[in-house]
Amino acid sequence: MPAPGNKPKNLLHTLHELMAYLGRHKLLFLAVAVLVTISAVANLVGTYMIRPVVDALAAGNYEAFVKNILLTAAIYCAGVLATFGYTQTMVHAGQKVLVDIRRDLFAHIQTLPLRYFDSRSRGDIMSYFTNDVDTVAEAMNNSFAMVIQSFIMIVGTLTMIFILNWQLSLIVVVGYAVMFAYISFSTRRSRRYFQKQQAVLGELDGYVEEMVTGQKVVKVFNHESANVAEFGDKNEQLRVAGTGAQAYAASMIPAVVSISYVNYAIVAAVGGWMAITGATDVGALASYLVFVRQTAMPINQFTQQSNFLLSALAGAERVFAAMHETPEVDEGRVRLEQTGRSSWVWRIPEGWGIGAWGSLVQVAKDGTNGDGVVSCTPAALEAGAKVSATARGVDGTLLAVGALPLRGDVRFHDVSFGYEPGHEVLHGINLFAEPGQTIAFVGSTGAGKTTITNLINRFYDVQEGEITFDGINVKNIEKDSLRRSLGIVLQDTHLFTGTIAENIRFGKLDATDEEVRAAAKIANADSFIRRLPQGYDTMVTSDGANLSQGQRQLLAIARAAVADPPVLILDEATSSIDTRTEMLISRGMKQLMEGRTTFMIAHRLSTVRDADAIMVLDHGRIIERGTHDELYALGGTYWELCQGLKELD
Repeated sequence: MPAPGNKPKNLLHTLHELMAYLGRHKLLFLAVAVLVTISAVANLVGTYMIRPVVDALAAGNYEAFVKNILLTAAIYCAGVLATFGYTQTMVHAGQKVLVDIRRDLFAHIQTLPLRYFDSRSRGDIMSYFTNDVDTVAEAMNNSFAMVIQSFIMIVGTLTMIFILNWQLSLIVVVGYAVMFAYISFSTRRSRRYFQKQQAVLGELDGYVEEMVTGQKVVKVFNHESANVAEFGDKNEQLRVAGTGAQAYAASMIPAVVSISYVNYAIVAAVGGWMAITGATDVGALASYLVFVRQTAMPINQFTQQSNFLLSALAGAERVFAAMHETPEVDEGRVRLEQTGRSSWVWRIPEGWGIGAWGSLVQVAKDGTNGDGVVSCTPAALEAGAKVSATARGVDGTLLAVGALPLRGDVRFHDVSFGYEPGHEVLHGINLFAEPGQTIAFVGSTGAGKTTITNLINRFYDVQEGEITFDGINVKNIEKDSLRRSLGIVLQDTHLFTGTIAENIRFGKLDATDEEVRAAAKIANADSFIRRLPQGYDTMVTSDGANLSQGQRQLLAIARAAVADPPVLILDEATSSIDTRTEMLISRGMKQLMEGRTTFMIAHRLSTVRDADAIMVLDHGRIIERGTHDELYALGGTYWELCQGLKELD
């Protein structure tokens, strides 16, 4: 992002990108340009008509006087119609551009990795769609047509005054030069402040959003006074930036008007002397003086829009910078296909095979995809897959080709990972989860439990080692397919505005009402849902503020259940559920986990007793592994956790 207080890094590039959006609706903007030109020319010609009108009146030619009056009225009527036309057309064109920008921005935001959202406040991201896009909207609605009209008026007025009297026009040009010199000076100064204003406004929005969301925590710790003080500091920064921007911009109009008054007085005095001496006629002088009086008008119009233009450029640069953020990388080619209810296969692209460490290898020219399932990976052979001797890589190695059954075999091979370079969170992790097994992770906060699950679904990519899913490196699986194969219940439950049923259906958008209710029963949420006033049609608002924390967690479990995934990740899935409710849903959870590979993170050790394997983590390393009985008998870290939490009899 552009640093606060600096000028846009590349103003021309920002303008180029904005013009590209305008180009998508070139016919509408062409119509606006034509109508604006007609309006401006009508204004110029109408002012020039003062000369023949005055000359005809001075000569006593009343017939010519009436004709000229009628012609002038017709010219101004054409200008009025053109003005009405371009204002209405501009509204439609501007809104179309804004729709495109918002759509592209939102679509691109959806492609960004979690790392992007971790490093920015939600309020600052929201500011792109509100403050920044709104400034572009203001410029589109108020400035685009005005800038074109002002430019035509300035050029046209200069042309007409030189035609009428080039000697007096030299004086006017000097006044113009002084006006533009001051405008240039003021614009350079105010642009810097407008850029800072947009950046500070984004920070302020982010702070307000965080404080409103965490209002309960604020009140618990009596942090209101400190929040008000910090808000005051940020608000003061915005005031300083806004004052600087507006002060320079607001000085433009008074300066231009003052210069135009002085210019007009000088020209009127010199022109009157020229008319007395016969150097010019009265009609030409009358028309000329009106033009001179109007010279300040287009400049004033331009300066009035400078605030919008500068603010829009600053906002547009932030928006386009966000749209140029590197999206989430997805180099995967293996996709997931559902062949039946609860039946999936990994479809390997034609001409490729799965080699060592789950890598994609091009199949030799004499290779074949074979019939049915063809594989030579150990996991697939154990499942009874067929092997084709002709499916070989370019080096002659036997490969897995065609399709592989999704079994849920997940393995970590010497995986090391850090969120920031040089700061590893996981160190040399080796583990495997065979199909249908339940693997539990326990350990102190910050040990790396959630990080492991984040790597399985590729929220982040490992720096060292490999993670394979049914013998395929997860980097070679399409992210959509990989994540569709995983059902996740996160520790922090997020509900969307909508009905209870719609929130459960978020796990499977085409789920029927029967499937939604069945999933709710598995999660033991059906009973409390039916007791709500509108049952499954009860509206959820404010991230489920009208529900208890336990109820929100139950809905998250139901959301995972309706997706019917082959692999489950439960990140503190019962953290917000009381002991009685936990006991009630345990049978449903076992039903959901049956036949599925499950990764479970829990602080309540009672929830992991029945796991096939328990991994005890400490500072990013697996220090103990085994079943509950095996680890408890060791008397090590797991035993200490059990004793400390008093979870066991």
